[in-house]
Amino acid sequence: MVLRIAERLLPVYVAEYTQSVPSLKDKTALVTGASRGLGAAIATALAEQGARVAVNYFASEGRAEQLCWDLNSRSCTTRAFRADVRDESQIAAMVREIEKSFGHIDILVPNATGHQPFLSIEEQTWQSHMDQLEFFVKSPLLLLQSVLSGMKERRFGRVIQVGSEVVELGNPRFANYVAAKGAQLAATRSWARELAPFGITVNLVAPGWIPTDRSVDATKEEKQAYIDRVPMQHMGTPEDVGRTVAFLASDAARFITGQKIAVNGGNTLE
Repeated sequence: MVLRIAERLLPVYVAEYTQSVPSLKDKTALVTGASRGLGAAIATALAEQGARVAVNYFASEGRAEQLCWDLNSRSCTTRAFRADVRDESQIAAMVREIEKSFGHIDILVPNATGHQPFLSIEEQTWQSHMDQLEFFVKSPLLLLQSVLSGMKERRFGRVIQVGSEVVELGNPRFANYVAAKGAQLAATRSWARELAPFGITVNLVAPGWIPTDRSVDATKEEKQAYIDRVPMQHMGTPEDVGRTVAFLASDAARFITGQKIAVNGGNTLE
């Protein structure tokens, strides 16, 4: 009897769950630095939720094209677009191409980054700070400016920055990176207040140390030392970050703005 009741109810539960899953159908997302690592996981999560995804890359064309091929073979809609997202003219050209292919951009995820050297205070220069500010302050500003008029006109937009837990941890010999990430968070909060009346949310996802090919040289001892400090006693995955971004892009997060969401197993608490 119990089994027969369960068989009758299961389709109902599945239908209700399917309807409740956040859907990004008919939305277009631009993810910068999306050929690998966190960017690829974010692009994948958004595509799996039904968004048309513009996969931005600068140097890794083969990886970007392979990611798009893999996703498109799974009935997703993606395309790779090359641009140096520190260059205003290249951003403008890329956005025009995306709009020709997919229509207006609804979701913006500035994720691109560059070299992140560890430098003592004596070794740091203003240029070493500027190198980081170009990726985490200048590039997000130029990208937002390139899509903002359309978002305001439609009174809808999702801007999701990719920050870092280092703002809270204050990692030594890393002030160039930490300062830029701090500025990125401050801009996120200011933009959120300014754009809220237009139906545009602006949030920041702050991952902990997520193993990607960027950290391939890290030793087991270094990773274990980090894990020992994390309450959940393990590292996260790029998919953890991707799913959080997809949630913030969805209607389920429509009343969340100006927030920093830490994805780090409780390594920082606010």
